[in-house]
Amino acid sequence: MSGPARVSIKAQRFKESVIREMSRVCAREGGVNLAQGFPDFEAPHEMKEAACAAIRADINQYAVTWGAPALRQAIARRTADYNGIETDPDSDVTVCCGATEAMIAALLAVADPGDEVVIFEPFYENYGPDCILSGATPRMVKLRAPDWSFDPAELRAAFGPRTRAIIVNTPHNPTGKVFRRDELESIAALCREFDALAITDEIYEYMLYDGREHLSLATLPGMAERTITISGLSKTWSATGWRIGWCVAPAALTSAIRKVHDFLTVGAPAPLQAAAASALAFGPEYFQRLSADYAQRRDLLCSALARVGLRVFQPGGAYYAMTDFSELSPLDDVQFALELVRAGGVATVPGSSFFLDPADGRRLVRFCFAKRLSTLERAAAVLEARLGARG
Repeated sequence: MSGPARVSIKAQRFKESVIREMSRVCAREGGVNLAQGFPDFEAPHEMKEAACAAIRADINQYAVTWGAPALRQAIARRTADYNGIETDPDSDVTVCCGATEAMIAALLAVADPGDEVVIFEPFYENYGPDCILSGATPRMVKLRAPDWSFDPAELRAAFGPRTRAIIVNTPHNPTGKVFRRDELESIAALCREFDALAITDEIYEYMLYDGREHLSLATLPGMAERTITISGLSKTWSATGWRIGWCVAPAALTSAIRKVHDFLTVGAPAPLQAAAASALAFGPEYFQRLSADYAQRRDLLCSALARVGLRVFQPGGAYYAMTDFSELSPLDDVQFALELVRAGGVATVPGSSFFLDPADGRRLVRFCFAKRLSTLERAAAVLEARLGARG
């Protein structure tokens, strides 16, 4: 090479994923991975068989760019039945390579340089780089422990003439917060007042605990025409590696999203789309069992975390537990996480990765409980050996 490599200013403004990095550290240290949000148990047998059948049937070439018709129809039915959003599979649905691609495709389709996007903080780490890549400026609104509520006045102050959209993630990663109806109504009122869009990440929509219910923002008055609703196969059907996600939006927005998606990835894997269509038709017992099983995992892990002296913010949804380790160590979050995983320990995610200002997360770490009970029990034993049981 004759000279130094030149990279874009955009690429210099964010780092590689801390979450994925902790998985690599965990593998190197031989630890228990409670960092990255993927299950260590099997995906549904029927769905896997459907994928194998599709491959054997030679469904191995490109599907329709924005999604195989059978999958779009299945998404439209489930979105109408569960979320209460009436959806036309031909004009309102785009199948993407995971909810991650759906989010960046949506932002690239609707945001221009100079636009502002409101984001609740702490936030899933992709949202910051997504704003940078789309040219938008993030405006942060704090979610405050222990219940991760927001100040309505602070939210209002984040909106202005340059606000293009707000990202709402419910159930929320990393805190497990499930947004209440009154909170969503206040968000909707501001979207209507400032003529802003809502982009909702609802990938954990079936993981709800203690009687909580999921409410899609698009169902509130005046929001159907201004909301992009994102979900996917990864979490609910335990298939994070399949990369099947989708977004549902009004036809005009969908048209723009489809164009961006086409030039980002062309399309999601065709045989896996066929299998996903069958999985979306699972009956109510599947989703009830899913939520019950995750509640059991949550309770096991959160009890173990509390026993070793972590302050646990009990999640109401999703499959993560945010914790404060201030009483255990003077280290910062990165040092604490690296020490905890060292030599066969437990991998977690440093809290600073979920904040624009890393200092705001320096006493926090996030644990994932999308694991076998045996894995969580092993993690609990390691934590007690490392940190010691209290009480």
